[in-house]
Amino acid sequence: MSPSSNEPSGRLRAEVERLCDEALRQKELAHRRADFWAKADIALGFPAALLAAVSGAAGLASVDARIPAALAALTAAGCAAGAGFLRGDSRRVANKRARQAWASVEAKARMKLAKDRLDPHDLGEVLDSRQVALAAYEGEESPPGGSSPALG
Repeated sequence: MSPSSNEPSGRLRAEVERLCDEALRQKELAHRRADFWAKADIALGFPAALLAAVSGAAGLASVDARIPAALAALTAAGCAAGAGFLRGDSRRVANKRARQAWASVEAKARMKLAKDRLDPHDLGEVLDSRQVALAAYEGEESPPGGSSPALG
């Protein structure tokens, strides 16, 4: 027998389902963001290294190549400065951490939904894990009493 949406247990179930859906969306979003920042880091870092090497070689090879080499060196410096300013690697790591935290929220919500009846404590546990997931973007430390999962 399924509880109606007006019963307390039905409202709890609806809220846990909503949290499960939110966790799934946030997990996918964090995954896409981690991919984006990995690509952005490479897109700025690789040309910077390549241009720096080419400009150094061109500048040493010939007197006539010094102006183009200087322009390439300035472009390389701009790419390197952009990569440093955007901090793509740290953003990628933060989004991987958030992806794992949202996966934990989703798993916890699904485990609660497998139960016949939910109580307020069940909702509280899922909400607590949601708070951890929201904080996962901010820092590297694990929550009190929790362990930090390995990045994947």
